[in-house]
Amino acid sequence: MKKFILILTLLLSLQAVEAQEVVGRMPQGWQPLTTYPMAWSGEGNFEEWRSEVRAKVVELMGIAPEAPQTTSYRIVTSEDREGYVAHKIEFEVSRGNWVLAYLLIPKGEGPFPALVALHDHGAKFSIGKEKMVRPIAESAEVVAEAEAWVTKNYDGVFTGDWFASQGYVVLATDALLWGNRGEGEEGRQTNYDTQQALASNCLKLGTTLVGLITWDDLRSIDFLAAQPNVDASRIGIYGHSMGGHRAWMAAALSDKVAAVASVCWMATSDALLALGNNELKGGSAFTMQIPFLSRWLDNPDVASLICPRPALFISGTKDKLFPRGVEEAYGKMGRVWLSRQAGDRLRCERYDAPHCFNLEMQEAVRLFFECALLVNFAPNFLNKSHSRS
Repeated sequence: MKKFILILTLLLSLQAVEAQEVVGRMPQGWQPLTTYPMAWSGEGNFEEWRSEVRAKVVELMGIAPEAPQTTSYRIVTSEDREGYVAHKIEFEVSRGNWVLAYLLIPKGEGPFPALVALHDHGAKFSIGKEKMVRPIAESAEVVAEAEAWVTKNYDGVFTGDWFASQGYVVLATDALLWGNRGEGEEGRQTNYDTQQALASNCLKLGTTLVGLITWDDLRSIDFLAAQPNVDASRIGIYGHSMGGHRAWMAAALSDKVAAVASVCWMATSDALLALGNNELKGGSAFTMQIPFLSRWLDNPDVASLICPRPALFISGTKDKLFPRGVEEAYGKMGRVWLSRQAGDRLRCERYDAPHCFNLEMQEAVRLFFECALLVNFAPNFLNKSHSRS
């Protein structure tokens, strides 16, 4: 009996030690970060702070792909649509790397305001740009997938087409891994294993998956700004979910973005440590998570690099991916914009909705860009209530 009690005691002791090694998916002795030494303090030279923080973010993103040699493009095929022409094009997103994209150009005299439309993750790799723009000269299978996706997540609206019909040039590309940039023929073999392997190999090579995606988005902005039918002073960028993260990341790092709308992707880093969150899901984490960033900056700190330009952040109160940390992030960003006497240029809204980009949210984004890009900036519009339900 004594021997049995001794063995049981040893087993319980070992279990206790083992349990202490990982607590809440954090290494023993490590706690969620609550201080970020490079966050804007409200004092000092804001432009110097922004320059320093941008450099740190770019450094942590890893080695950047070489810049493209040209901003010209080749038209693969075109479709005449109501109020605009939809082109499937190829353009050089990095040196020697030509990618397919959709470029929608309004009919009439330019130059026009323009939008970069950034697709979501959703574990749906077979389509990317087709989540934002109705497929151009694609197979019936791709069309069916795209229609099902926008019905589920966008209330049946191809938002890129919707904006093009209102007078915007719209560019939509595939992020690396999605659509034509995935694995296998037409990228249709991409899955979680592909994502995991790519994320791991990026780290081995000195770069990051989120870095490559962000650089592609920055080069897409540069490409759009160089087009003669685009007013380079009126370029906006928007997206939902991972596309929302991509939107504020690119706007934070590029002054060519005049206004940004991010839907369903903003919370404090501490809040995203919660079990079950996408930031903790293998390779998915590295499409949106910059290694070591939280040692220096919180998510809203990076987004605050956009200040004092107009920015709209939207979230859903029923969004299970962001159950907490949203209001804290909004408050942190709000203090930065206020410190620059630009509080009326930041709009943060919460809707009684799950993780989606529904019609009500789309209308808010439309009005936001209308004020920020189509007419002179209207601060009174942006100073409306920060909460809707």
